[in-house]
Amino acid sequence: MKRGRINLILVLIILFGTAIVGRLFFIQILHYGYWKALAQGQQKFFAQIQGDRGEIFLQGKKEGNLYSLASNKNWELVYISPEEITTKGQNSMETAKALSQILNLDEDLILEKIKKSDSLYELIKSKLTQEEIELLKKLNLPGVYLGSETLRYYPQETLASHVIGFLGGNNIGQYGVEGYYNGLLEGSEGFQEGEKSAQGYLVNMTSGSVKRGSDLILTLDYNIQFVAEKLLREAKENLGIDGGQIIVGDPNSGKILALANFPNFNPNQYWKEENLEIFQNSASQKLFEPGSVFKPITMAAALDQEAITPQTTYIDPGIIKIGGWPIYNYDQRVYPGKITMTEVLEKSINTGAVFAERQIDHRIFLDYIEKFGFFEPTGIDLQGEVFSTNSNLKKGYEVNFATASFGQGIEMTPIQLFRAFSAISNGGKLVKPYLLEPPNPNLDKIETRQVISQKTAAQLTAMLVSVVENGFGKAAKIPGYYIAGKTGTAQVSFSALGIDKSGYSEKTIQTFAGFTPAFNPRFLVLVKLDNPKTKTAEYSATPIFRELAKYIIDYYQIPPDYEE
Repeated sequence: MKRGRINLILVLIILFGTAIVGRLFFIQILHYGYWKALAQGQQKFFAQIQGDRGEIFLQGKKEGNLYSLASNKNWELVYISPEEITTKGQNSMETAKALSQILNLDEDLILEKIKKSDSLYELIKSKLTQEEIELLKKLNLPGVYLGSETLRYYPQETLASHVIGFLGGNNIGQYGVEGYYNGLLEGSEGFQEGEKSAQGYLVNMTSGSVKRGSDLILTLDYNIQFVAEKLLREAKENLGIDGGQIIVGDPNSGKILALANFPNFNPNQYWKEENLEIFQNSASQKLFEPGSVFKPITMAAALDQEAITPQTTYIDPGIIKIGGWPIYNYDQRVYPGKITMTEVLEKSINTGAVFAERQIDHRIFLDYIEKFGFFEPTGIDLQGEVFSTNSNLKKGYEVNFATASFGQGIEMTPIQLFRAFSAISNGGKLVKPYLLEPPNPNLDKIETRQVISQKTAAQLTAMLVSVVENGFGKAAKIPGYYIAGKTGTAQVSFSALGIDKSGYSEKTIQTFAGFTPAFNPRFLVLVKLDNPKTKTAEYSATPIFRELAKYIIDYYQIPPDYEE
């Protein structure tokens, strides 16, 4: 009887063992693939990631000489696995306190992340210093890990900051080229694979397969951009400007060689800026009334219609009254005798500009303003370009046409004015300014158009050379070279200052636009200064133009037009 019981127990053990072996054979042999996949599904997880962003470069004088403007840099980071910290019984308060002391972070914020017990990954801090890394390694806290990430880095810091913009916290380009060409720069999306241990702890993270974004080479010249920004900083020190812009480009193609703004910012630390207006590129995103630098546009319309010639004369009345509105020359000056149209530009005579505009129909004048592109954006490849429809001017009031003839009561951006002067300098063609070297998808969107005849452009160029040789533009003169240019000193309206009041303030915008060699231009420079502590542009923007133009002439080794 006893032996029978033992035999029964042995049989049951054998049967039970056989069942277990059979089950293991079923799981590990016959359905190995299924159970392996199930285990991996429980231990592995996936996170969406983006491919590295394309880099952005400036050029130097020599072909192939590139300077990094925006790049990607690997930074060390520290993250935690809250589930692992709580599961292992690690004291959350002690972990938060230790991390707070090492990383100089708020202890409560760290503790909040540790309390997310169902989370496997919580970022604590990016861009660790070497000292922080060493201390974290030495402490070796459970559930605290070091990792690395690739972040946007701007090695030139403030240089060309308004052109470049920055990469926002959501990894989307903001402002400038970063915003405009975000689609080209950003990499393709992919997945990063993570793995947990059987106990649920984070084991490792592996990179997925993604495509890198396109690199971009800008038209900007590093050295010209550097000098232009330096001159604006000096203008702040010497002239007390509120702000300013300098644009340098090839007027024949629209290629921009420098686009400088003051004040600027450091895109590596964009979040530190309290006034968000600093991110706006004033060259393409802020309107202004140009003043007398607009007079060549008025002359271009009258010359092109053959209503005047450079030698056409008039008698300066000193004051013109239109509908009760008095129009004076600068400083209420009166110029005796017969005055030619060339002298009108030389001496920047307001009544002379009004005379020239009156020689053609107002609607024709308006048509030329439109032809020169002042009612439309230039299409420059920068995010958020603005333009004015100049609705008040289009209403057709006599006084509005009169003031517009000398650049008051008409709005534009500096880049629009730059493009208009390019047409004067290159034989009458309106080109599209651009910042990305070909192949540039932006250049296919508009065709170059003829806005004035070559004859008109040549006549006007000669008149502008006379402005520098004999008129208020003398400070721009460079021995051996013919410079064509025009000054402009415009009053700033109260409305432009945000003041609910009609009329103009005592603040001024002082501008000089010029190109050289005048009859075969290699470059065009526009200098615009906001409220410098000088009376006119003759003493502010013009000398800055000369200094920059002289630098570019020497830099490009441009041969002189004549021997002194």
